[in-house]
Amino acid sequence: MCKVSIEDIEDEGILEFDFDDDIKELEDCHIKAELDFRAMGDFIEVKGHADGKITLECDRCLNKYSYDLDFDIDETFAKNSLLDEYGSEVELSNDLLYQSVILALPNKKVCGINCNEGLFVSEDDIKPHDTRMDVFKNIQINKK
Repeated sequence: MCKVSIEDIEDEGILEFDFDDDIKELEDCHIKAELDFRAMGDFIEVKGHADGKITLECDRCLNKYSYDLDFDIDETFAKNSLLDEYGSEVELSNDLLYQSVILALPNKKVCGINCNEGLFVSEDDIKPHDTRMDVFKNIQINKK
């Protein structure tokens, strides 16, 4: 577990932290992050960038696929609430990065643009043909 001490952040003013590990609560999720923790009076500001990969399950066909993560982190925490909830140390892999990964995931998890419950979808299948519109295919416009 990677932990950051609130006391270390206060002593340093700005604490730079590199994270390169799996997030155990998520399936096949490996994250690399570069974070800056800054003490701001009663608050702690966390800024940085994270990227990695996670295995997701497609909402349509239920097949598993790899999804690339690439997101910025910009969070502010009340120091008192952190101390009350966690004590003097914050576990990055369980809390901050877990939360950030969950928020970075797409709402609809789809393995590919042509996924239709495991069946290949052609362009003709996507747009149903309306025969009433055929009349417009043969229109000729004469310019004067």
